[in-house]
Amino acid sequence: MHVASMVEYGKHPKKYDKKTAGESTSYRYFFYNSGKIHHVKIGPLQPNTKYYYRCGGHGDEFSFKTPPSKFPIEFAVAGDLGQTDWTLSTLDQMRKRDFDVFLLPGDLSYADTHQPLWDSFGRLLETLASTRPWMVTEGNHEIESFPINDHISCVHTVMLGSYTPYDSHSDQYQWLQADLRKVDRKKTPWLVVVMHMPWYSTNKAHYGEGEKMRNALESLLYRAQVDVVFAGHVHTYERFKPIYNKKADPCGPMYITIGDGGNREGLALRFNKPQSPLSVFRESSFGHGRLRIIDHKRAHWSWHRNNDEMSFIADEVSFESPRASSHCRSNRFRGEI
Repeated sequence: MHVASMVEYGKHPKKYDKKTAGESTSYRYFFYNSGKIHHVKIGPLQPNTKYYYRCGGHGDEFSFKTPPSKFPIEFAVAGDLGQTDWTLSTLDQMRKRDFDVFLLPGDLSYADTHQPLWDSFGRLLETLASTRPWMVTEGNHEIESFPINDHISCVHTVMLGSYTPYDSHSDQYQWLQADLRKVDRKKTPWLVVVMHMPWYSTNKAHYGEGEKMRNALESLLYRAQVDVVFAGHVHTYERFKPIYNKKADPCGPMYITIGDGGNREGLALRFNKPQSPLSVFRESSFGHGRLRIIDHKRAHWSWHRNNDEMSFIADEVSFESPRASSHCRSNRFRGEI
């Protein structure tokens, strides 16, 4: 059946006062022929508003809530999802408490060239992805074109590509440098970075793999006063103190590894011992995180372990943006971004 690349939408159920057309593409991969992949961009949309929409001119109605334009705003974060019973548990826990935006730091479907797994992953995520905006970056199980940025409320979110060239002569480096320079922290007080490969980790899995990227880009993030850096890849949860150049630094970002969404490869269970003083909390369990930004300088982070049918807050911290510190503000201009 032919379906038009079109979305009808409005603010009331079954009443669509707007309609937008787009385009469709498809692809062939060995013996796999994809269905039509529709691309339709709707808007502009009002913030903190629920929209009802229908795709292709018929079928089920979905609803979608836009993020707020004012604080507070809450991000749900889960990396290395896959398509397992653990994945289902993580998604169920996420749905039980509302959020505004979903961040996924790489490794989505674990298709690994088996293209039908992208179709099943789409069906698995439909009830979540159809209702809230979500932003993803590339993982080693799907190499795509990155980076990208977006403004959500008063938060600037940067998605970096761990498998895209990042040296000082690369397009990604030049793009990141220019993007960070444009951020007006008076209008956009929070700056969040998402990537797949962690720069800081005390787990034996993939240990040290992010070191080259850290050497290339860390100073840019530090001088821009990035608040939080999320990564996946290592199938565990670990939260670090604010760091710069492998040392505790109150003006540096807080680094969080959250690659525990539910992948088929299981958890990374072996940590280096003794625990580094830079590592505040680490645990190999499946779960997801919540970043609630309260106002222009205060935020709260929590990690929710999947315990049977309930989630349990195993780690949490309230913190302020480094910009709130006069010491960090004075240090910002030690070098140009």
